[in-house]
Amino acid sequence: MATTLFFNIATLGGVDRKGRLRLQGSEMAQFETLDNAYLLVKDGRIADFGQMEQMPKFDDNVTKVDADGGTVMPSFCDSHTHIVNAGSREGEFVDKINGLSYAEIAKRGGGILNSADKLHEMSEDDLYEQSMKRVREVMFKGTGCVEIKSGYGLNTEDELKMLRVIKRIKETSPLKVVANFLGAHAVGRAYAGRQAEYVDLVINEMIPAVAAEGLADFVDVFCDEGFFTPEETGRILQAGAKHGMRGKIHGQELAPSGGVEVALKHNALSVDHLESMTDEDIAMMIGTETSPTALPGTSFFLNIPFAPVRKMLSAGLGPAIASDYNPGSTPSGDMKFVVSLACIKMRLLPEEALNAATINGAYAMGLSADYGSIAIGKVANFYITHPIPSIAFIPYAYTTPVIREVYLNGERQN
Repeated sequence: MATTLFFNIATLGGVDRKGRLRLQGSEMAQFETLDNAYLLVKDGRIADFGQMEQMPKFDDNVTKVDADGGTVMPSFCDSHTHIVNAGSREGEFVDKINGLSYAEIAKRGGGILNSADKLHEMSEDDLYEQSMKRVREVMFKGTGCVEIKSGYGLNTEDELKMLRVIKRIKETSPLKVVANFLGAHAVGRAYAGRQAEYVDLVINEMIPAVAAEGLADFVDVFCDEGFFTPEETGRILQAGAKHGMRGKIHGQELAPSGGVEVALKHNALSVDHLESMTDEDIAMMIGTETSPTALPGTSFFLNIPFAPVRKMLSAGLGPAIASDYNPGSTPSGDMKFVVSLACIKMRLLPEEALNAATINGAYAMGLSADYGSIAIGKVANFYITHPIPSIAFIPYAYTTPVIREVYLNGERQN
């Protein structure tokens, strides 16, 4: 039985003694900490924690790690990413600087279709190797759980290729990974002008093929203006549910699109983006299981409005925040920066933003029973910082590297 004791922890953050699966409304301002602490890990899970003066004595068989006055924080849980992709799109970055909108670039055949063209030409092995570099990048920036979507295939063969790569990442990375099938990210080039036929392909061919190989935990749709309609989204979510895939969808990014309503109708676990979320949408979400998930990095990079997260909190909702790491609209998976943006641009308190990026992010992947906080019995995914003056320093010092060591499943990552 592998046992490790972490001691001389200046502050142990994200402590949960109540077994909560998510925080909502005013609860999100509560980020419990413990000063001058120790943390005990056994077989990859948290076994005990407390203050140093109450620490039991341990024999020499226990591995001891001196936190040396650093802060210990639960790993970020990034519930919306497109980490598996075929490379960067900095040309479109220049197009945006020159005045083209995200929608205009997509209409010209760029955007998602550009990434699909590149991915079609790339082998599965090359796609895996390139994607693993991004996985390691986010891991050392503090992420311990991540959702990864397909959606740059847009035909059955290439969507399966993406999902097989995600499966390999699950099997070879210490990160906790969930897979989300996003065949309805855009209409593939071969079906240009034939959207209804493409939706039928997703429902009748792609989803059964994905399910036959057990490649996805969730099903996703880009339900928005210029992409897929609420009716099409509902049909795809229903087909996914028949094959054991719960919905986690894109909605209300470019315009009020009916995404929230269709997500609730089909009991989706989350509805993500929400930059165009209305007061009516917020009211509909009260008392539901569906997690509203904001993506502040997308708003920052595209220079579009930020999701109305303060309004969500005032209504008693429990939003998550995620990176949307992708080559077109958010080329960054740095969750520390996402937390900073949530504070600076969405006016979240540091405690609210950190809860949104940890326990609520875990909830938005169906993982919060095991991840997202420092609680006895949970998986030991956390990072140790250099000595910092307070928890608020993490979002305040928005470009300062604070992480000294990363531990996943109780083991230090190198």
